Amino acid sequence: MAIRKIITIGDETLRKVSKEVEVINKRTITLLDDMIQTLREAQGAGLAAPQVGVLKRIFVADCGQGLVEFINPVITEMSGEQDGPEGCLSVPDRPNDTVKRPMYVTVEAIDRNGKPFTMKASGLMARCICHETDHLDGILYIDKMNKPEVKK
Repeated sequence: MAIRKIITIGDETLRKVSKEVEVINKRTITLLDDMIQTLREAQGAGLAAPQVGVLKRIFVADCGQGLVEFINPVITEMSGEQDGPEGCLSVPDRPNDTVKRPMYVTVEAIDRNGKPFTMKASGLMARCICHETDHLDGILYIDKMNKPEVKK
């Protein structure tokens, strides 16, 4: 396992759409392990593969309920609404900004063993899933702020 460099706003990789993972192999497992170690070192809530320069549809999240790994996540349901603060490891030196997100989401994904799973999440975990899924589509939270600013 290794700590990977987290790329920051201004790097064009953050604005690209990630590709689906077709095969879970040793490289995929190494990426997951490295992302977990990087997330813990950075003391973040979530980390998407594009944030470490890899355009694959993978993210890891730990929003206080334990670590979850998502490969090829798809949000299948959203409901409710919440306004809350968000920050991002790829947008450092910026205070949290208010972003409107769904209160509840259902996400389907694959785990590191290739087993499909479905997760229903609410509150902070729903916010985190939406935030990290956006990263996979080249979207940053600053694009969705309640008071948008000039985007970089």
